[in-house]
Amino acid sequence: MNKEFAVSLENVTIEYRSYNERPSSLKESIIKFIRTGKFFHHAKFNALENLTLKVERGTALGILGSNGAGKSTLLKVIAGVLPTTKGTVTTVGSLDCLIQLGAGFDAELNAIENIYLYSALRKRTLKEMKPRIASILEFAELTDFASTPMKYYSSGMRARLGFAVAMDCNPDIFVVDEVLSVGDARFRKKCEKAFSDILSTGKTIIMVSHDMRALKRICSEAVLLSAGSVVFQGDPEEAITRYMDDGYRTRLVTSSGV
Repeated sequence: MNKEFAVSLENVTIEYRSYNERPSSLKESIIKFIRTGKFFHHAKFNALENLTLKVERGTALGILGSNGAGKSTLLKVIAGVLPTTKGTVTTVGSLDCLIQLGAGFDAELNAIENIYLYSALRKRTLKEMKPRIASILEFAELTDFASTPMKYYSSGMRARLGFAVAMDCNPDIFVVDEVLSVGDARFRKKCEKAFSDILSTGKTIIMVSHDMRALKRICSEAVLLSAGSVVFQGDPEEAITRYMDDGYRTRLVTSSGV
């Protein structure tokens, strides 16, 4: 039986440039170019390097790794936010990313107006969204604040609304970054229940979280990254054990040159 892959990455490399110094003015730039033949001096480094990864449809994949391992970069590449320097990324079905919850909201608008704005950016019509407003506000626990401008919201309130709207979009692939840090323990349980419901319909979740217990509960597979490469893919408990092992983490840091 052939596996159906929701996401496939083949030999993906993301190259960044690190500038040690930058001219502060056009005059300084011209002088530097005359002297050296270059406007800027920079070093190159790869945030992801020849990374190959396949995510089966209906899977909840957790991504682990030390700071700088490439977790957020990987999510952005999958979400299509960041173009690859080399390699290919293929996604099958609709995709939504919960990387920065609340990104795109207008602080001067209230919750209802922002729901319409957020949804319009995802090509959902006013007619389609109108009957959804009440359930979105209820999930975000913001019914009593529906008419309050968002500039008066706490960061947690904005994040809850972002999560609720994104979940309501119901894409085939969810790409999420540290979403389970939103709200209190009760709201996090609600988020986990929503993820469980999504998976039961054959959707795919790819998530980064430092909550190891949540990863165990939600994910059926996990990937461990080091220096932009996959060093382990398989059982979440095994991935977490390797990640938490001090000796192993020391070797990862050493290999990444940090």
